Amino acid sequence: MYCVRKVTEDLYWVGANDRRLALFENIHPIPRGVSYNSYLLLDEKTVLFDTVDWSAGRQFLENIQHVLDGRKLDYLVINHMEPDHGASIEEVLLRYPEAKIISTEKAFMLMRQFHFNIDGRTEQVEEGDTRSFGKHKVTFVSAPMVHWPEAMVTYDMTNGVLFAADAFGSFGSLDGKLFNDEVNFDRDWIDDARRYYTNIVGKYGPHVQALLKKAATIDIKMICPLHGPVWRSDFGYFLDKYDKWSRYEPEEKGVLIVYASMYGNTESAVNILASMLAEKGMSNIAMYDVSKTHVSQLIAETFRYSHIVLASVTYNLGIYPPMHDYLVDMKALNVQNRTVGIIECGSWAPKSGTLMEEFLDGMKTMTVLNEKVTVLSSLNESSLLEMEQLADGLIESMND
Repeated sequence: MYCVRKVTEDLYWVGANDRRLALFENIHPIPRGVSYNSYLLLDEKTVLFDTVDWSAGRQFLENIQHVLDGRKLDYLVINHMEPDHGASIEEVLLRYPEAKIISTEKAFMLMRQFHFNIDGRTEQVEEGDTRSFGKHKVTFVSAPMVHWPEAMVTYDMTNGVLFAADAFGSFGSLDGKLFNDEVNFDRDWIDDARRYYTNIVGKYGPHVQALLKKAATIDIKMICPLHGPVWRSDFGYFLDKYDKWSRYEPEEKGVLIVYASMYGNTESAVNILASMLAEKGMSNIAMYDVSKTHVSQLIAETFRYSHIVLASVTYNLGIYPPMHDYLVDMKALNVQNRTVGIIECGSWAPKSGTLMEEFLDGMKTMTVLNEKVTVLSSLNESSLLEMEQLADGLIESMND
């Protein structure tokens, strides 16, 4: 049975939701599932914008059939070829043999690598090219590395709709409410949106900045992403988030404490640090056990906060493995412009702090505070004094 929603005049959402999928890209936990958005335009010509993951293919095909209501499909516009959006291309082509595909040279290369039979059915476009489908005229905007090299976005100059590919998306399935003004986004969606951006697109901040500059030159009335709600109001809220995230600027002044503890002594130390910070007036504090928190959540929080405290036990004369994995992800996703405090713990050779500092030296504009804390087995009066100094250093750096 079909499940569709009207987006605006002539345009319908024909996507699908997957609440059974546990891991996005088989790595990022998505307890609320994910939506695969696709849009169908009914004009003199019919145009389908992107497809869905094959797991949602049956629902998707029923939706297309219902909206077309006996009409043929003329065009399939592919903005992004990643399989969660491109996997159903060949099935659409089989069912609608007259449809032509509009996309980029790199996207067509990828389709052939995925062994799609597209010969004789392609129309290649580049930045600034236009197509008219009747009343609606669209232009194509290159968006390389947001977050694959073939990506583009499509702007409908008639109604102001931006088909945004993987930009402005979010984890989370749609529970019937398609539009941003039908949900409490800041309460129910921003954490999933932040985790989606920072882990999927986060590495490519300069490319997102380039896309934002292009977006500022057009009159956007609606943003239709490939995941998550459609935006038809309050664009400034989400654009500001994207601007901060893509410039690697923190959303909030606050302290993120990420700790690695084997037997509870490092955990005890960071609990004391958090209490000291609170007593000194810092209320925006978040704490995570690196062994129990998925790294995608840690990365999202790292993009959120201005200050980070890394507290790690020494393990085999190195950094505790889950903490090391987190640092590797921070570097891979281009995290920068943060102030960092270091706590190291060990019983016979505490080296994790020095090694974490060396790791941070290889990252961009990461300021490491001088007030490093060394805990020998467990806190004593000397290390407690160092902890007080670290707390003061965090507060002072925040007020600079």
